[in-house]
Amino acid sequence: AYIARVALTDPANVRKAKQAIRRGFDMQLQKKGFSLIEVLSTCPTNWGMTPVQATEFVKTQMTKEFPLGVFKDIDKQ
Repeated sequence: AYIARVALTDPANVRKAKQAIRRGFDMQLQKKGFSLIEVLSTCPTNWGMTPVQATEFVKTQMTKEFPLGVFKDIDKQ
């Protein structure tokens, strides 16, 4: 089983998201249980913000309400 939340706010977090998604697929291929990766991303058009404002909103507001991280990794317990 693998559960994580990531954000697409900067290059470092995009790399972490890619690793988390790969880890989720690996868990599935190894038949080690359910995988869920939640991705926090922007939607500047619907939010009525510029892309920079939307990215800053994700960094400063959304991650307070929805903290990033790995919440379950069966191999690391």
